[in-house]
Amino acid sequence: MARELIEALEILEKEKDISKEAILSAIESSLVTAYKNQYRRADNSLLAAENVYAKVDEDTGEFFVYAEKVVAEEVENPLVEISLEDARSIYPSCEVGQIIRLAAESQEFSRIATQNAKNVLLQSLREKEKDNVYEKFHDKEKQVITGVVQRVNENNNNIIINLGKADGILNEKEQVKGERLRFNDRIKVYVLEVKNTKKSLKILVSRTHPEFVKKLFEAEVAEVTDGTVEIMSIAREAGSRTKMAVYSNDPDVDAVGACVGINGMRVNAVVNELRGEKIDIVKWSDDPAVLIENALSPAKVISVIADEDERSATVIVPDYQLSLAIGKDGQNARLAARLTGYKIDILNETQAADILNEIYESEYEEDSEYEGYDEDGYEGEDDIEE
Repeated sequence: MARELIEALEILEKEKDISKEAILSAIESSLVTAYKNQYRRADNSLLAAENVYAKVDEDTGEFFVYAEKVVAEEVENPLVEISLEDARSIYPSCEVGQIIRLAAESQEFSRIATQNAKNVLLQSLREKEKDNVYEKFHDKEKQVITGVVQRVNENNNNIIINLGKADGILNEKEQVKGERLRFNDRIKVYVLEVKNTKKSLKILVSRTHPEFVKKLFEAEVAEVTDGTVEIMSIAREAGSRTKMAVYSNDPDVDAVGACVGINGMRVNAVVNELRGEKIDIVKWSDDPAVLIENALSPAKVISVIADEDERSATVIVPDYQLSLAIGKDGQNARLAARLTGYKIDILNETQAADILNEIYESEYEEDSEYEGYDEDGYEGEDDIEE
């Protein structure tokens, strides 16, 4: 029986990833619970609740239950005290005040006590397993992991992703609009949060978070992984388009080229994982005007007037580039604004020229109304010398 216990411990240790020490501790707790439930007072209160212990030998599998009692000259509470005479019949050299261990009664545990012990053991093992899974996935928070689509919850449209030791929850708002995930699809997800509650372990994942794109590039681009190239800012409309600004800490390394890869190999790997989402990679600049110009790519820009205090900018583009700069439904301009953190107003050349003409004409009219001069610029007749 003892040998079987040790073998069972080894199997549990491998399958549940729970240490043998933790399992032994759970077994010892269950034995104490069984003992306390076996021997109760008449009023149904537990007998010797605080001083009962159990020990399992991890080498042999043998176990025993014992109580600790204090040696006393006069016994007031027999549950926790033992007389010197009785104590010396077991430990001849013990003294008053000493704590000794006494083997618990060897009577077989009842069926109810045994069942209670089993329940305590199973609950304890479940808690240990849940804690282990929590620690494992908590370390992966804000990281990308791979999972397999298990099912769709019809009540709330949440998708359950098998992550190996646990399931992740892909909420509807974290799903890419229009992306159809099917049973057994192997996908990558971004771990948003890991919650360890009393009832269950919740792992919330996402495929829409901008950091998801960043982590995918970190996995694909060695220069990003080692810090040579930094991803400075990301703006994303999941399922449609992402804009990403990158910077190189090495003047000999082209940040944009490194992320694109030879023949677009690196960026295409990310696009494939995102199922066709377009990705614009632009060069970062500390100069807001330059950054805004880059962010509006692929549109060509004539000039940028940026106000750093107001975090706003006016951009002038060629007439034929206006629709490209704004983008379909304003997407290009909207993503550029998010990427740079600036409110961006876009004008074409004609609009800019009209505004400048209005400003010029307004200033000219003000100058023409200067007191003492007529429309030809001469002073009045009364002031002309004969």
